[in-house]
Parts: sequence; C-alpha cells; structure tokens
Amino acid sequence: MARCNMFRFVAALGLGVVAAAAWATDSAAEIMAKVAANQERAQALRSAYVYQQSLQVRFLRSNGKLAREENREYLVTPTPSGTEKKLARFSGRYSDGKRIIEYDQPGHTYKDLDLDGDLVSDLADDLANDEDSRDGIQANLFPLTSKEQQRYAFKLAGTDIHQGREVHRITFRPAGPDPWDGGAPWSGEVLVDTKECQPIVVTTWLSKGIPLWVRTVLGTDVKHLGFKVTYQRFDDGVWFPVSYGGEFEVKGLFFYKRKISVALRNEGFERADVSSTVRYASPDR
Repeated sequence: MARCNMFRFVAALGLGVVAAAAWATDSAAEIMAKVAANQERAQALRSAYVYQQSLQVRFLRSNGKLAREENREYLVTPTPSGTEKKLARFSGRYSDGKRIIEYDQPGHTYKDLDLDGDLVSDLADDLANDEDSRDGIQANLFPLTSKEQQRYAFKLAGTDIHQGREVHRITFRPAGPDPWDGGAPWSGEVLVDTKECQPIVVTTWLSKGIPLWVRTVLGTDVKHLGFKVTYQRFDDGVWFPVSYGGEFEVKGLFFYKRKISVALRNEGFERADVSSTVRYASPDR
C-alpha cells in the first residue's frame, strides 16, 4: 500500500455546497479577523516555552476490538518558523487475531500488507506534525489564520458562558460553491473569548460526505470525520492548544474497516528563559 496522506485526500472532498457569502456577518468577520491577528501574536509568544506532548492513535475493528494502538511522547520546543520535536517515549501494540503483541519502534509492520501499520504512522505525521504549523497541528483543519478564513463564511450565533468565561459563539461553513476547488471542506463552531479575542474551543466536521464516485472507484469511505481543539490561557497573550483530536470511521478496499481515534495533549509548560523558569501544571491537575 502506498503511503496514504489521509487528511490531504479527505480535505479536498465534498461537492455542491451552496454559496454562503450573504450568510456571513460583519461582526463575526471582524471578530475572526482579530482572532487571526491574536493567534499570530500568541504563536510568537509560545516560542519562549517548551512542553511535553502526548499523542495516541488507536484503531478498532468493526467488532470493537483493538486492531492497533501507538502512543508517542515528545519534548516540544517551538521555534519562530515551526516546532522541533524530540521523541522521548514510544509504545505500540497490535492484535494478530489471537493475541496482543507489543513493539517499541515507530514504523513497525508484521506482514507484507499491513494496512494498519502504514496508516497509523501517516496519521501521526499528517495530523500532529504539520511542518507548516507552529504547533504541529494541521493548520487547515481549523479556520484560525487569515489565509484559512478567506475560504469560510462566519455567523455570530450569540454570546455564552464557557467554563466561567464569556464567549462569542461563531459558526462557519465554506464560503464558495465548490469546496473541492476551494479547499474548505469544513463546517463547525468557534468559541471566542470576548475579552481577549482568543479561541477557546474549535469544532469541525465535514460539510459534505465523501462523493459517490470516490466510494465507487477507490473503494474508500470516511464517516463522521471531524476534529476538536481546545485552548487555555497561561499568561498575558499566551494561549496554548492543550488538547486536540477526533474520531471517525474508515472503510476501504479488501474489506478494510476501522474506527480510528486520535488524541493529542500538551502539558508541562516551561518558560525557556535563561534568567527564570515558569512552570505550568496540566490543566486537569
């Protein structure tokens, strides 16, 4: 099986979305423009911190039993142009149908056609090691940058309270008539802190399912595809993505069917300063 860049394949899918320029409102667009600007500043401030990142990718069979699971732990050092990750720990395990077998190196395969082995490594790289994102998280999963926001229409759905903070609730969907060409397949919701105009929770899901011709010709279908990222404030202007993940079903050739979950967590933040070190505990501790 050739290496599968699953996200880039799926992100291009979706047909027939109605143009929604009139659906956007100026107030929502203005808020999201401020979010984009603040995200740029927050990313620059994050370059003063190092932290630990844990990533789990799990595959379940159609009967709910484990097919494969990999756990990675990284030391992450953000840089002005991206992130530098060092793998600190790795563990994996798979089922051969009768027993659970453990392994300790990425890229492990145990048979000539190991679809799980190929796909699990691709997902770990595609979804959590994006070279174009300073956090490693796929930038085009969420419309938080100015570039991504150009492809979407936004609507202010109201104001709410989330975990004690007042938030704008903003919904979004593709702005153009054809997400296939526009590269904007997502609909979703953003909770934006009203005081600092920073995202707190972003949730996305595919606007349209996989086209019929893809399912027919390639034998590939993906259901319930969507992702969620949560942010937390650690200092003035410093907001970090602390959790990120998604769960979806994949059906492919050779009767291949899996329920896949991806879960990433950032914690143990330290200010990388020669004169002082500030340590932040995990949000749940």
